[in-house]
Amino acid sequence: MNKVPSVLGVVWLGAILVAASVGFAQDAGPIVGWGRNTAGQCDPPAPNEDFIAVAGGYAHTLGLKSDGTIVAWGSNSVGECNVPAPNADFIAVAGGGEHSLGLKGNETIVAWGTNASGQCDVPEPNADFVAVAGGWHLSLGLKSDGAMVAWGSNYYGQCDVPEPNADFFAVTAGSEHCLGLKNDKTIVAWGRNDMGQCDVPAPNSDFIAVAGGLSHSLGLKSDGTIVAWGSNSMGQCSIPEPNTDFVAIAGGNNHSLGLKSDGTIVAWGWNGYGQCNLPSPNQDFVAIAAGANHSLAIRDEGITSLADDTASVPAALAICAVTPNPFNSRTTIWLDLPQNGTVTLAVYDYRGRLVHTLWSGSMDAGRHPVGWDGMDDRGCPVASGIYLVRLMTAAGSQQSAKITLAK
Repeated sequence: MNKVPSVLGVVWLGAILVAASVGFAQDAGPIVGWGRNTAGQCDPPAPNEDFIAVAGGYAHTLGLKSDGTIVAWGSNSVGECNVPAPNADFIAVAGGGEHSLGLKGNETIVAWGTNASGQCDVPEPNADFVAVAGGWHLSLGLKSDGAMVAWGSNYYGQCDVPEPNADFFAVTAGSEHCLGLKNDKTIVAWGRNDMGQCDVPAPNSDFIAVAGGLSHSLGLKSDGTIVAWGSNSMGQCSIPEPNTDFVAIAGGNNHSLGLKSDGTIVAWGWNGYGQCNLPSPNQDFVAIAAGANHSLAIRDEGITSLADDTASVPAALAICAVTPNPFNSRTTIWLDLPQNGTVTLAVYDYRGRLVHTLWSGSMDAGRHPVGWDGMDDRGCPVASGIYLVRLMTAAGSQQSAKITLAK
């Protein structure tokens, strides 16, 4: 089954050191890692299955399971792999150089690992966050109202979010620089700029994803092309031809990754540890991420069984898949309900505003598909961009997922 991978394999990474790179897919599957493996950062622990997101730090890796738990492996010299209890209810994950971040379903952030620059001290109020990112000694959180919060090392002004601090819908970090994607599809960059990594090339428009490396940056355009700027000492900004059909991007120390709509990966830049040597077969991938010198991807195990599983009763509440994602006309959200009850499924923009209520009422236990045609509650088409779909029960449980509309 040929599916479109998730554009939310957007990444967050940098490093020397590195920051973190994150890939997100609503189709659960195993993680594949390649490149530098000195601390086992490319070796996912068993059972290697059911991952919906992956993130890379300097020498560690984090995977988010569909049940909301995080698995971490690789270097653990400062506790970056020790996920704090309760290890539950996570909806997003990010890796910094030697620290890690998890976003909970209640929109709070949990951080652990080295805290030498306060990168694990989430500012109050720790609430209303919808996205996280990590740099070398830096952390970022995106609020539901479109404002950015940054904390940790600020030697290069990487925590000084430019005004107006509003209208952001995606965030990423390089080693010591930050990038934010605005609702109008422009990129704002700040922090260390010695290699021009904050100088977004003209025309600064029509971007739908951003990624940061050590000293380079990447932007994905809505037409499927990639733009790269900053250090190109290892060819990390030299995108191979044909520069088309990309749906996700990731940046490592001095290498870059792009995910194509057909599920194949393209890698370029420094290859000293084999981080650009793509796994075989190079197919069926749905998300990508990068650490400092290692690369990561989630491989699709097929969703053809989704419809066949509607008769079984799931073990937990979940948005188990969104297909396709990104989409340009219609997508289907697959829900797992462990028991009968009243549920609400709604779409929100990144300011936290309700866009469209897809379902509100009783629903039997089991697996259910719910469609969205990209319209708001008034029947008007919404703009291209990233949206949050949230499943809520009358008892207060909830699950969230990101959907990208790319017209």
